Amino acid sequence: MSSKSGGAKKKAGDGRKIIADNRKARFNYSISETFEAGIELKGSEVKSLRTGQGSLNEAYAQVTRAGEVMLVNAYIPIYLQANQFNHETRRPRKLLLHKREIEKLAAAVQRQGMTVVPLRMYFTDKGRVKVEIGLAQGKKLADKRETLKERSWERDKARLMREKG
Repeated sequence: MSSKSGGAKKKAGDGRKIIADNRKARFNYSISETFEAGIELKGSEVKSLRTGQGSLNEAYAQVTRAGEVMLVNAYIPIYLQANQFNHETRRPRKLLLHKREIEKLAAAVQRQGMTVVPLRMYFTDKGRVKVEIGLAQGKKLADKRETLKERSWERDKARLMREKG
């Protein structure tokens, strides 16, 4: 048997194939609440994502005046076989959420000065692309230092436990 390499990166515990993970988001922001959103894509974008490429670095979500949530600055590379039917790599893409969720996001952004940050993009079992977004508050420098200390301590603790058996 031969397995085809180069697909979506890894599987999460619940069978989701993760395409892109925004690891910096959890470091730069404290996430208070997460939402799962569908995303409106073109065919060439889905094909490109199936090859396991795509990036959420420097991406953010924005609530528009029309009551829609747009994913801005997410990178999906062009799909070479699509030729003239290709897509723009960093175009704004509409996120599909329930009306109540959109209202909740808009209220938090307006009143509390929070930010909507994409955390990861993945394929579901049914083959649909979903984006996990989080309602986030920016961390101060001291909070970031504290996070680094905690991470370092967890690493050292794990190493000590391995050494002792």
